[in-house]
Amino acid sequence: MLVAYDVALDLIRALRPVVAQLRQYSADTADQVERAASSIVLNLAEGDRRHGRDPRRFWAMAHGSAGEIRGALDLADAWGWHVDSAQARGLLDRELGLLWGLTRRTRAKEAPSRPTVTMKGEPPRDHLSDDRAASQPRR
Repeated sequence: MLVAYDVALDLIRALRPVVAQLRQYSADTADQVERAASSIVLNLAEGDRRHGRDPRRFWAMAHGSAGEIRGALDLADAWGWHVDSAQARGLLDRELGLLWGLTRRTRAKEAPSRPTVTMKGEPPRDHLSDDRAASQPRR
């Protein structure tokens, strides 16, 4: 199972007291945090069992749900609600980083390779050397 899955479970454990505190101010916001946190775990579990391009779609949904939790915690701060979310925010930051890596790593693996372009009589060049040459300043 993915490290992000284990961190997501730890995040839920850290969010339990936060959700209870949120519920004192807004039951809707507390419910939204519960749904978003559950969505992270469920999408990671489902995405881990998929193949091809499908996992990235689930990991991206999990990433969006993690962002939703961050938004809810920021909302609580903006409203002045007294919610102790420091531990949950630390785990949330780690989860967001892991999910960002999953969604980006998969894209790079699946990106189609660019065709090699050659001029008549020139040996084939890989696309990286072309990109590097294009980014170098001219002298």
